[in-house]
Amino acid sequence: MSDRGEPPTDAPARATERVRSLVVVHTGDGKGKTSAAMGVVLRAAGHGRSVAVVQFMKSGRWRTGERVAAERLGVRWSTIGDGFTWDSDDLERSAEMARAAWADVRSSIEGGSFDLVVADEITYAMTWGWIDTGEVVATIESRPPHVSVVLTGRDAPQALVDVADTVSDTAPVKHAFERGIAALEGIDY
Repeated sequence: MSDRGEPPTDAPARATERVRSLVVVHTGDGKGKTSAAMGVVLRAAGHGRSVAVVQFMKSGRWRTGERVAAERLGVRWSTIGDGFTWDSDDLERSAEMARAAWADVRSSIEGGSFDLVVADEITYAMTWGWIDTGEVVATIESRPPHVSVVLTGRDAPQALVDVADTVSDTAPVKHAFERGIAALEGIDY
């Protein structure tokens, strides 16, 4: 990391437009995309908003700290994936599960009963052709005005980036895994 010099003394321009919802995409090869989305879940739940989280690639066998905490806050949580694709014995079944996860997300968005819908690791299903990117974008564009959507995963398709209000591209700098350090409970899951 580099020295940035003197702290700024001029305030950044102020945003003046108010909206009822936003679309946020967390993409890139670095760690922290799901963690960033869970921060939004925590904020929304803390403000009394109704929240749904749908995980595409993670297995329901994994009991993550964010899931435990979110469910305590009343977040509706669905883990519909079957784990890492390299562990799959049947990629067509994995694709079917991704389509089921998308059906859950689409229904949660269109139904309007949630203020925030998180589609965790959805970009993989789009990139691999398991779900149609055009359908995802159309659903986002026609969502009820109060429904915010957060989507995560590497290689976000350009059409998804284009429809989003905010996009963060997480870049890897260093990761403990590269030194042979396993995921740590409470930090990584």
